[in-house]
Amino acid sequence: MRCGPDPEKNFRRAMQWICDAVKKGARIICLPELFRSQYFCQTEDHKNFELAEEIPGPSTTALGDLAKKLGIVVIASLFEKRSPGVYHNTAAVIDGNGKLLGKYRKMHIPDDPLYHEKFYFAPGDLGFAAWKTQHGKLGVCVCWDQWYPEAARLTALRGAEIIFYPTAIGWHPREKKKFGKAQHSAWETIQRSHAIANGCYVAVANRVGHEKPAGGDGIQFWGQSFICGPDGEILAKGSTDREELVSANIDWSEVDRHRTHWPFLRDRRVDAYGGLERRLLDS
Repeated sequence: MRCGPDPEKNFRRAMQWICDAVKKGARIICLPELFRSQYFCQTEDHKNFELAEEIPGPSTTALGDLAKKLGIVVIASLFEKRSPGVYHNTAAVIDGNGKLLGKYRKMHIPDDPLYHEKFYFAPGDLGFAAWKTQHGKLGVCVCWDQWYPEAARLTALRGAEIIFYPTAIGWHPREKKKFGKAQHSAWETIQRSHAIANGCYVAVANRVGHEKPAGGDGIQFWGQSFICGPDGEILAKGSTDREELVSANIDWSEVDRHRTHWPFLRDRRVDAYGGLERRLLDS
């Protein structure tokens, strides 16, 4: 999905994309990260806090009505205003009956050139979670979370059989020629590895387009949303520059089969992982 400067227009278009996806058989639908607006974290601007809303709020109400009408599960990444001065990058999970089943607050908050998220978002405090929806057991992490194997593992241990990653990631145009191929390969590889290590499906919804809301070179979002199976095989993949629906059929029995034949969860040495809660270990 491309995201323009008008939040309401973006929202209406997202609603239409959901309807189009349902016509093609979709039952669980995930929108890209912060789809209501352009990626405002390219700058530190207090005016951007006006984009935030409460959850539950107007967006989850409208999406809930649509989800109930269509009998679908929707994962919507929103800029959450929790209280005055406290904001989160939050994914809302809406079940097929239209109810807000839960929300996930992005745990890992980046601070890189043109990704000034620490200015806007407090780290998530709800932990990693999974929900049993009308159409499957799913977990959600958000963008920068996708680089952390601990996040995927804990989400899977909570019961997720598919992990969704709403995402807004792209190239700095000046770096694309030199680093672009390697950057994208690393991004895709780490997420496919989460699927293999946890015996679950992974689905990643990224945005497309070149956004320059604050001038300068902006960010060229690389699209290439994909869905992969428990063996890491890519089942469906989007392009680098076109808006499109990326969908795949999910066979839930494959999760049990892979976790039985590749018993990584069974053979974990939980007695030996005590150092993971520490930043560094003494040599």
